[in-house]
Amino acid sequence: MIKPMNRKLAILSMLVLLLSLTAHAQVVVEPLVIPDSPALEIDDLDEVREAAWDNYREEMLSDETLLRETQEKAMTFGEATMRYSVQVIGDKPEAGYPLYIAMHGGGWDETPDFNDSQWVDMMLYYSDDLDCGVYVAVRGVRDTWDTHFNPESYPLYDRLIQYMILTEDVDPNRVYLEGFSAGGDGVYAISTRMPDRFAAANMSSGHPNGVSLINLRNLPIQLQAGEFDAEYDRNKVTAEYGMKLDELQSRNGGYEHRTLIHYNEGHNYDDSSRVPIEVMSDAAAWLKEGDRTHEPVDSFPPDYMDQYTRDPMPLNVVWDLTTRAELRETESFYYLSAPYTTNQGVITVKADGDNRFIVDTQNVNGEFSMFLNEHMVDFSAPVTFVVGGEETALTLTPDMTILMATTLDRGDPWYQFEAMVTFKEL
Repeated sequence: MIKPMNRKLAILSMLVLLLSLTAHAQVVVEPLVIPDSPALEIDDLDEVREAAWDNYREEMLSDETLLRETQEKAMTFGEATMRYSVQVIGDKPEAGYPLYIAMHGGGWDETPDFNDSQWVDMMLYYSDDLDCGVYVAVRGVRDTWDTHFNPESYPLYDRLIQYMILTEDVDPNRVYLEGFSAGGDGVYAISTRMPDRFAAANMSSGHPNGVSLINLRNLPIQLQAGEFDAEYDRNKVTAEYGMKLDELQSRNGGYEHRTLIHYNEGHNYDDSSRVPIEVMSDAAAWLKEGDRTHEPVDSFPPDYMDQYTRDPMPLNVVWDLTTRAELRETESFYYLSAPYTTNQGVITVKADGDNRFIVDTQNVNGEFSMFLNEHMVDFSAPVTFVVGGEETALTLTPDMTILMATTLDRGDPWYQFEAMVTFKEL
């Protein structure tokens, strides 16, 4: 039997080869047509997708790597190993458990033993007040300043989520990310590079290290810092990044967020329970005017995040191609995809709900693609793409090979697609 991961790579490699066979002198939108690949009947798509997922799940649950890594609770990518703990709390909801991925403090200037102790602390830190969910505390892959976002970390987070969906009955649309201190650094880095994996995120006492927030259009995030956490200007930068999100939200919609500056606190305030904590009433006014007016707020990250469920196929998608993690084994972003050589510019897609997509590109330096399924479009009618004011109407045929490839791509039943179009320009 071909291993699921090997088959995934083979199918995706074939798609890449097919996409590279033609070149165009202007922007074009064209469907991917795979010779001899079985077409799918429109009326059967839900049933076929479910069968493809069941087959994938059955094969993965017998995969030797998955069995070994879930038993050892340690996953390896290249030379990096991510260890993790798992707690299952409460009764499973009908759609599956919510998943909370929690990242510890520590980092580059600490010993492995200290980082291990921080990991052990995080195993309980956000879980004591948790009513229901799968709570996973991850150990940073190296004792470096970017302990939670070494290059190898990103594919390991993909794999962790994939494993939790398969083995712990996690709801893919309720995966949450939270971290404190070095873990807060990790939240900034991970949420902006793979926001399509999460329903919401919480960053506590971390630093963004200059990361772009553009990709957070559809990912709610709570930012927290202590008023006197002045090392690396964490306090000021947290408020500044809250203001950046304010601006993005006012200009584009989306970008749901909340910024909490903890009154009279330093780096190590306690946000591990529902007990209200005094925070600045207006983080921007505190930063700009020194306004220390404060009020009690429940800052417990799961309470903020639980309000939100992921929309895997949002009507509006904004993708900053400079903010990616190139070691990830997927090149996808929501329903978009681009090779890692397409690494400049911003893609914006707006769907109007009537088989019509408006696609805007700003300084994009290569081709990219869009995946489609029957929850996004009516395959019995032409689908229109508007690029640079030019309309292209295409009749798309659902395809089995594309369904198989996208099922394997992210191991997420909400990211299964049956059609694919490419956008190419010189």
